[in-house]
Amino acid sequence: MRKQNKRNRKIRKSLEWPNFSGQHLLHNKRIIHDLLQMANLTPNDIVLDLGAGKGALTFPLAEKAGKVIAVEYDPRFAAILRKKAEAYPNIKIIQQDILKLQLPKEPFVVVAGIPYAITTPIMKMLLHHPANSLQRAVIVMEKGAAKRFTSYPVTNPVILKWRMWFDLEYAMEISRENFSPPPRVDSAGLIIRRKEKPGIPCKDHDSFLGLAEYALKYPQLPLDEALKGVFTPPQITRLVRNLGADRRMAVCWLNEIQWAAVFHTMVRYVPRPCWPKAKKYKDR
Repeated sequence: MRKQNKRNRKIRKSLEWPNFSGQHLLHNKRIIHDLLQMANLTPNDIVLDLGAGKGALTFPLAEKAGKVIAVEYDPRFAAILRKKAEAYPNIKIIQQDILKLQLPKEPFVVVAGIPYAITTPIMKMLLHHPANSLQRAVIVMEKGAAKRFTSYPVTNPVILKWRMWFDLEYAMEISRENFSPPPRVDSAGLIIRRKEKPGIPCKDHDSFLGLAEYALKYPQLPLDEALKGVFTPPQITRLVRNLGADRRMAVCWLNEIQWAAVFHTMVRYVPRPCWPKAKKYKDR
């Protein structure tokens, strides 16, 4: 009998829908209002709500935007969303793994309280290919992650790459008490805006990442040391002068405008076979 019960428990467990740990549902209406204000939505906007939960953001978004695509992995929450959305013709519910979602081809906005456990993969999905149609976003995430994505100097080459095409702003802190269940840490609202005039063409995003990974392998290295394997000593001397920087400054302190200048100098003077190659990641 005990063996049978154990077998039944295994079967029940295998039939359960997988769920991301770290999904905390925002319930403070004032904060929800503030997030929508930050998003600056119009009736022409298509909005993605990633990790929609029970719809705390979904339905207020539907009052402002032309179309809302609510993505939810948990079938229980998806059923609740479908029932509530019957009165909203501009809401589409998708029950799916967020990371397998096909992003809209037309311009879109993201307003979401994302599952904390997959924060970085979601950011990569949205920002890795800058030629996609993301225009702006307001995302609730762990406070530590929001600070990491917006901190200066930039020591992570992937985050640097995102910031070459998108402005990332730490907008507001959100206490853990405003969620159910409450997370162990406080959260924050992160605003993402596409740059109107990025310093590098979108088609060069992987080539730039190769340079960033090479130069930031040791972020505290002096500028001339970090770039030594890419440029010749005379090229570095001219480059440093054009950047208006101290050659002994740590390479991580370069800003986006200076990084663009470094990249264009490489494109102009360094043969393509000598460009650093970006690492290959499974989630690209």
